[in-house]
Amino acid sequence: MTAQRRDWCGGGRGIALILLVLGLCTPLWAGTNERVVTDRYSGLAIGGFDPVAYFTDSEPLAGLPDFELTEDGAVWRFRNDGNRTEFARHPDIYGPQFGGYDPVDMARGVAVAGNPRLWLVASQRLYLFSREDNRDAFKAAPVTFLPAARKKWPDVQETLAR
Repeated sequence: MTAQRRDWCGGGRGIALILLVLGLCTPLWAGTNERVVTDRYSGLAIGGFDPVAYFTDSEPLAGLPDFELTEDGAVWRFRNDGNRTEFARHPDIYGPQFGGYDPVDMARGVAVAGNPRLWLVASQRLYLFSREDNRDAFKAAPVTFLPAARKKWPDVQETLAR
């Protein structure tokens, strides 16, 4: 949706409701969950990549629509039923830390969405990064960033949409 159309649809609830009925814009009151990096249109978490595959296959692999799970307000996709089941049992282990936001930026108190193709598994946890240099810096010294990121995460979560 273009910025011009988005602004026009957001001009008032009455106009937005009429346009919604006509199918021309999304409702203003539609809830989003930005505590997990999701696509604002599809609702897919981390770009539709299978979070368990980072651990089992050591690479980002696209999940399939046949194996979806809604967790924490986001739609997660998986390569197979086993990965979906494992994630459902342990979302805190397989889900990206800090909701998929870059931990280096999080250490500065800023929520910058991580790219599912720029990733690292460290200490049996998945981290996504917005830039390669952040991933490289984190990989070299995670203890430099993790304490500050963990400290800032609760406050940053409060600023994100529910």
